[in-house]
Amino acid sequence: MGLGFIVVIVLMVLFFVMMFGIGFILNMLMKTTWFPAYVFIIVILPIVVYSLWDHSQSLGIYLESFRLVDYLTAVAGLIGAILSGWTIQKLRLGGYKMF
Repeated sequence: MGLGFIVVIVLMVLFFVMMFGIGFILNMLMKTTWFPAYVFIIVILPIVVYSLWDHSQSLGIYLESFRLVDYLTAVAGLIGAILSGWTIQKLRLGGYKMF
């Protein structure tokens, strides 16, 4: 039981850092602030859900088939994308021109 909990924590941190890093780089290159969060919500989540969904069962049953680990990693990735936008915004307000 303890080892599974550690794996979940590592997975959440990994997804958070990955989405924060990708979002930070995209924000710097594209001069946007909230683009990575929008991409995560509007593009990535529906593509993952719809592409893996077997249409022989209802969407509700399909979403119930995900475990808590799946939802925790998705939320950690979304928080990383949102935090990257917040960080870029604070750096720009602080006077950093390269961001």
